[in-house]
Amino acid sequence: MYSTILRTNIPLRGLTTSATSSQLPSLPVSDFEAPAYRGPTYEKIVELQKTRLTPNVTPYYKKPLLIHSGRMQWLFDHEGRKYLDMFGGIVTVSVGHCHPKINAALADQMDTLWHTTNIYMHPKIHEYAYRITETMPGNLKKVYFVNSGSEANDLAILMARLHTGNHEIISFRNAYHGASPLTMGITAHSTWRFPLPGVSNGIIHAMNPDPFLGHWGGKYCRDSIAQTIRECNCEDGNSCEASDKYYHELEQIFRFSLPRGKVAGMFAESIQGVGGTVQYPKGYIKKAAKLVRANGGIFISDEVQSGFGRTGDHFWGFQEHGIIPDIVTCAKGIGNGFPIGAVITTPEIAQCLDRALHFNTFGGNPLASAVGIAVLDVIEEEELQKNSKIVGTCLIKGLLELQKKYEIIGDVRGKGLMIGVELVEDRNTRKPLSIPHVIEIWEKCKDLGVLLGRGGLNGNVFRIKPPMCINTQDVDFTLQVLDHILESRNA
Repeated sequence: MYSTILRTNIPLRGLTTSATSSQLPSLPVSDFEAPAYRGPTYEKIVELQKTRLTPNVTPYYKKPLLIHSGRMQWLFDHEGRKYLDMFGGIVTVSVGHCHPKINAALADQMDTLWHTTNIYMHPKIHEYAYRITETMPGNLKKVYFVNSGSEANDLAILMARLHTGNHEIISFRNAYHGASPLTMGITAHSTWRFPLPGVSNGIIHAMNPDPFLGHWGGKYCRDSIAQTIRECNCEDGNSCEASDKYYHELEQIFRFSLPRGKVAGMFAESIQGVGGTVQYPKGYIKKAAKLVRANGGIFISDEVQSGFGRTGDHFWGFQEHGIIPDIVTCAKGIGNGFPIGAVITTPEIAQCLDRALHFNTFGGNPLASAVGIAVLDVIEEEELQKNSKIVGTCLIKGLLELQKKYEIIGDVRGKGLMIGVELVEDRNTRKPLSIPHVIEIWEKCKDLGVLLGRGGLNGNVFRIKPPMCINTQDVDFTLQVLDHILESRNA
């Protein structure tokens, strides 16, 4: 019933004639009817939002949605309106909202055992530890469970420093790795940084190797069917001039900003998420990892958004770069919306945690572990990695056709179902589209039934990272909505 792969042969519509895009796109049919909303009134919810929640809890949209039900790729508001979720709860709902197999696994565990903490053994954490480490290459066979991506990256910093005996950590400008007091340092977005002393202690931000907005990059740099419109001197192959130049800049950090031969580690998202789905030039990450290790450090892959088959070709995003990291951090899609995260590493690095007590009350609890196992089962049984590749490629190709049609689309990038669309005022200068215009398009997408994320430092990148169960009918609808809105702007 919930298999998606068999539905990926539906042809795209809506991009072949101008007449089609002038008509309001119709939502695909869903066989699920949401239950009636029975909560507080919308007005009461708005009041509680303002008076009882901290001011940083700010919902999307001018008139925020009150979502009360979800099923697979669909969300439903308090008035019964249906929305296609093309953001997956910030790249978190990996296999579908309220997927029946995940629900059943959770309900079964709830009737058996909720919580003991790991002062006692319970079967699910051990079963899950085996299952998730079996997805890893090499000697990445030790796992510590936490509750979020920030916690996972926080612990990875600690382990890198303990294991190497060094202090400095490198991350990229434009990276997002969390918002805890420690991970705020390796997050290099001014919008996510509070003015606190010590946040950047021992943290160095390297030049972001961005083929679209960075100093170097061109039409052969990415491992993707979607390349930048910039020209470059590279040949259409494995060599990349931009990669070499960005790597040279990284070498300067080791020459001038670090104690010689002493770095604790380097963090990198396999594809940057919050930063706007930025892909690095081919070969860069592999060379960077080698440089870090040559200087006494370890390489940490942040798979919080790019893992679990989302990029299509591989189960883990770092495999796209031809490396085996020393530590892998993951969260979000690992639990399909249930709070769980993990740090996966080698036995040698894991050994550093025996130097003092380290404990996480809820990490790997029976409920989270049962959900994690079920998520892995669904990804395998429903071939969602394959679906990400087929459907994601279909979506990227459709977005590239829209890019040819509308100058406002400066860049399309990504792999599988991890996609970014950057809106610009001028393609030649790559000047970002102003926020009011971005928000106008974004709001209209919502009004027509498509929910998109936004990212990038300037907030002008649409982040398209839906549940991996979407099909080409959903792709078709999303493209028709964007086509309709952009054509209306030009009218």
